[in-house]
Amino acid sequence: MKRRWTLYDPRLAWMLVAPVLLLLIFFLVLPIAVMAGYTFFTFVTAGVETSALTTANWHEFLTDSYYHGFLLKTLRVGAMTALLCGVLGYFPAYFIWATTFKHKWLLLLLLIVPFWISFTIRTFSWINILGEQGVINVALLKMGIIHEPLQMLYNEGAVILGMLHFLLPYMILNVYVSLESIDRTLISAARSMGCTSAQAFREVTLPLSLPGLAAGLLLCFVLAAGSYVTPQLLGSGRDALFGNLIYDTIMGELNWPMGATLSIVLLIVLGFFAAVYTRYMGMSQIVKGLGG
Repeated sequence: MKRRWTLYDPRLAWMLVAPVLLLLIFFLVLPIAVMAGYTFFTFVTAGVETSALTTANWHEFLTDSYYHGFLLKTLRVGAMTALLCGVLGYFPAYFIWATTFKHKWLLLLLLIVPFWISFTIRTFSWINILGEQGVINVALLKMGIIHEPLQMLYNEGAVILGMLHFLLPYMILNVYVSLESIDRTLISAARSMGCTSAQAFREVTLPLSLPGLAAGLLLCFVLAAGSYVTPQLLGSGRDALFGNLIYDTIMGELNWPMGATLSIVLLIVLGFFAAVYTRYMGMSQIVKGLGG
C-alpha cells in the first residue's frame, strides 16, 4: 500500500524548500567557496595568477600591520556608527510607538521614504550640503559667522554622518518593532504600583526593548563595516575602510588572490559578531525589524 501524502510530510517539506536551497547554494554558498579557494592561488603579476596552492596570501595578511590597521579602523568606525544610530534612533522609535496620533502609518511611511531614493544619490547629496560651496558654508558666510569655508567633507566625520543618514531608519524600525511587541498592560501595572513614568520606562519599557536595540546595533555595525560607497565619496584616502581596501586590491592592483583573502577575512570577522549575537539573542528580531 502506497504511503499517502500528509500535510506535515517531510517529503513535501523538502520539495517546498528545495528551490530556495538551490538558489542559496548557487548564489551564496558556491561563490563564497570559490572565493575561499582563490585565497590559496599564487599571485604572479597584475591580473595574472596561477593555481599553484600557497598560503602566502594568508601569511601576508596575518603578518602585515598595514592590513590590521585597516581592519581595526573599520571595526572602530562601524562601532561608532552603530552606537550613534542606537542613541539617535531610540527616541524617534519610542515617539512613533507612544504617540496617540491616529494615522501612525504615516510616520512609518515617512521613515521608509528614503529607501525609495538611490543610496548613491543620497550619499552624493551630502557633498552639496557639507562642501565648500554647500548649503551650510554658503549660509554661514552670508550671515558673517565665518570668513572662509569650513572643511566638513573628506574626513571621518563626514563618513560617519553619511552612514548615519543611511542606517538610522534600520535602527528605528528594529527598535519600533521591539517596542510594539511590549504588552502595554505591563506599563499600566507598573504605574498602578506607584512607578512614575520615568521609572516605568526604566524598569519595564527599556529592558523589554533591548532585543530590538541589540538587533539594530548589529545590523548597523555590519552594514557600516562593510560599506564602500560612503567612504569613497565622503572620505579621503585616510578614511578608507576595509571595503575600499578590497576594491583597490582587486581593481587597482589586479591582485585577485589577495583581494579574495581580504574578502574572506571581512566575512569571517562580521560573521563572528553575527554568530555571537545569534548565540545570545537569536536572529528573529532582525528579521522582524527588516520586515517591519
